[in-house]
Amino acid sequence: MWDRLKSLHDGQQNRDILSLFDDQTRAEKYSVLSDGLLFDYSKTLIDADGHAALIDLAEARGLVSRRDAMFCGDAINETEGRAVLHTALRNQSGGAVKVRGVDVMPGIRETLARMRCFAEEVRSGAFAGAGGPITDVVNIGIGGSHLGPEMTARALGPYHDGPRCHFVSNVDGADISGALTDLDPGRTLVIIASKTFTTIETMTNARTALDWMARGVDTPGDQFVALSSALDRTAEFGIPPERVFGFGDWVGGRYSIWGPIGLSLMLAIGAERFEDFLSGGEMMDRHFKTAPLADNMPVQLALVGLWHHQVCGYPTRAVLPYDQRLGRLPAYLQQLEMESNGKSVAMDGAALTGPSGPVVWGEPGTNGQHAFYQLIHQGTQIVPCEFMVAAEGHEPELTHHHRLLVANCLAQSEALMRGRSLKDARALMAAAGFEGDDLERQARHRVFAGNRPSTTLVYDRLTPKRLGQIIALYEHRVFVEGVILGINSFDQWGVELGKELAKALQPVLEGQASAKGKDGSTRQLLSFVQSNTDQSAL
Repeated sequence: MWDRLKSLHDGQQNRDILSLFDDQTRAEKYSVLSDGLLFDYSKTLIDADGHAALIDLAEARGLVSRRDAMFCGDAINETEGRAVLHTALRNQSGGAVKVRGVDVMPGIRETLARMRCFAEEVRSGAFAGAGGPITDVVNIGIGGSHLGPEMTARALGPYHDGPRCHFVSNVDGADISGALTDLDPGRTLVIIASKTFTTIETMTNARTALDWMARGVDTPGDQFVALSSALDRTAEFGIPPERVFGFGDWVGGRYSIWGPIGLSLMLAIGAERFEDFLSGGEMMDRHFKTAPLADNMPVQLALVGLWHHQVCGYPTRAVLPYDQRLGRLPAYLQQLEMESNGKSVAMDGAALTGPSGPVVWGEPGTNGQHAFYQLIHQGTQIVPCEFMVAAEGHEPELTHHHRLLVANCLAQSEALMRGRSLKDARALMAAAGFEGDDLERQARHRVFAGNRPSTTLVYDRLTPKRLGQIIALYEHRVFVEGVILGINSFDQWGVELGKELAKALQPVLEGQASAKGKDGSTRQLLSFVQSNTDQSAL
């Protein structure tokens, strides 16, 4: 089937995307509308034959049965023998969800109720620090335990009416030092987000935060919360069980914002709005489960991605939210997509014969227009672009700003498609007064190849519910791409080797072990670092 798709692509070498709009109904045909989201993928070279072939591919790979197995709690994470049920965390109106015959929904609802109760106590001042009501929350995590809370908290800034939220992830001391500067230990709550309570970066930062708080608070453990399932380790740290919120091994870190990992978001926006966020995710789940493949937004988003990366051979894709508050969404999707589908073997362990996931990157518009859009428009590599924009913003007094923002977003996707011919560039330069060879030279610098694909996701306004839909949309996109590629999107063995080697190198840096056995480059780097380190500080 891949050969069929590549043959269809090869037959389009001389076709312009713009010519496909001779069909006056193209935009409607190559779009999906679902619960207030409009996904338009008509500015791509996917035509009726290509679309049909992509749907056939999804069906042949067993997408529907695999999707149903995920929602039913089957152990589709086969390398770890686990179910994949982040969807259960937002299953507000659904029935039982069983893992190994046990319904997990009562436990999920109990944890959510405990989170709600604790958040209300903090927000009301009933739970206070040694110096008074909590004014600041510091979330310490890494990976999904950091990117999810940080991205969503930024995105929903207009809804914040609770304590200020700060986020620490990097083991670089500059990160936690900067976060704690100017905070009052007596009015700060620290959240440690680590399922196992052993993640070295997180626990190093947690101990630093505990030492910091101990310098201003007699019983610092009273102002710590753990998002973990390791009750023995959280107890050793001094956190009582009533302030520990756990979750099952069927929730991966990069899919965990919907449960206890989202506590900082709940503290910031309140429990009701957090539940609106969950309901947005659930809305997308229902759509994903019930819509026909041809009208299914996550499926179509995934098929467009596969078309561009696996069929057309474009190595990267740019995520370009025209929404400043979604500034961390590209980084969030980098982890979601590249940690999930950055694999080299299929589910059965056989080597992949084609590419897996693409490189995902991006930045908010309009900032990117004055940075890397030059390469997107005139560079030699084609970069499929995924635009997203709200119809209206949260600043009614600045509607002229938002109109300009939307105009830029829509103009960029049009410009990528239309381009500018040499003929038009010559006319432009002639009108500017250039002549002869100088006109020709100047004109060639102003040619845009065009015919560059993009998609656009439009929504009314970035609310908790809409954000929930958008995140769930991309989660399911990753799942669909993984199923079609035949890989496990829910393990991440690639993060392990570097961690193991780092543990071995730390004692070498501290002068407690030898670098014997290391390669020449690593020995040289170690030597340079050691010779430029104040050994008395170790």
